[in-house]
Amino acid sequence: MKAIIMETTGGPEVLKHQECPDPIPSNGQALVKLEAIGVNFTDVYSRTGIYPLNLPTTIGVEAAGVVVSLGEGVTEVKEGDLVAYADTKAMGAYAEQSVVPADRLVKMPAGTSAQLGATAMLQGMTAHYLCHSTFPLKENDMALVHAGAGGVGLLLIQMCKRLGAHVFATVSTDEKAELASAAGADQTIIYTQEDFEEKIMKATDGQGVQVVYDSVGKDTFDKSLNCLARLGYLVLYGQSSGVVSPVPPTILANKSRFLTRPGLGDYTATRGELLHRAGDVLTWVQSGELRLRIGGTFPLADAAQAHRELESRKTTGKLLLIP
Repeated sequence: MKAIIMETTGGPEVLKHQECPDPIPSNGQALVKLEAIGVNFTDVYSRTGIYPLNLPTTIGVEAAGVVVSLGEGVTEVKEGDLVAYADTKAMGAYAEQSVVPADRLVKMPAGTSAQLGATAMLQGMTAHYLCHSTFPLKENDMALVHAGAGGVGLLLIQMCKRLGAHVFATVSTDEKAELASAAGADQTIIYTQEDFEEKIMKATDGQGVQVVYDSVGKDTFDKSLNCLARLGYLVLYGQSSGVVSPVPPTILANKSRFLTRPGLGDYTATRGELLHRAGDVLTWVQSGELRLRIGGTFPLADAAQAHRELESRKTTGKLLLIP
């Protein structure tokens, strides 16, 4: 089979398309013939060494495809099932086939596709835990969603509105503002033209928002913190602009604010949690209640170009690799 092999950390050019031995599932594993692979910022963090890995390796933690064989003891899926997954325990998705712990696989609902699965799983479950668990939104809460036209952003806006919140979204262009508004954002702020802190504080009569969902990190951190209301939460779930510098805990004392850095793995640690979150997301996708946006597809061999596009921060929605 062909796979993307990374022998050293660095820029997109370290992602090499090579021939590799076909994987064989061990006990508790399933071999999945992949049909669509999600491209995520966590892959960039792995490629650059922010998330250390043993090298050489194949990165990628999200994909969908058909189960072709099973290891001993597997009961969760069967051969022929269309499945999807998003899990760091299943590193190796940038390939034509991958072995995956069977208890991390989710069967796709009837009438859906591998591309929908690879689009919805990681970003959909991330949006789900952010607004249902990390800071459970209540009706009329005010939330600020950064990168509102990104893969998570568009889904998070829809889920926040579903919970009855008032949503502000930051974006970089007029085109992205239209996408965020179409997803349900009550007010979009083009941060390349406007100071989002000033806009938020003016719109909230100086009170601030209950929560900021921030995937940008370094470039937005200080102003995000300043946008919080009393007892507000800064939920830092990504760092697309770079790692935030260390901050003293006393910085939170004003207004008794909270800072958290969550990750999907801790919100899908058990199979029950995984099936709950994935079940909600995929059911909403199937019914049309949650709208997905695929921003681009690339052949597996062009993984490096997909990373360049993602890191440019000019993309919208989800990028996929197609084996």
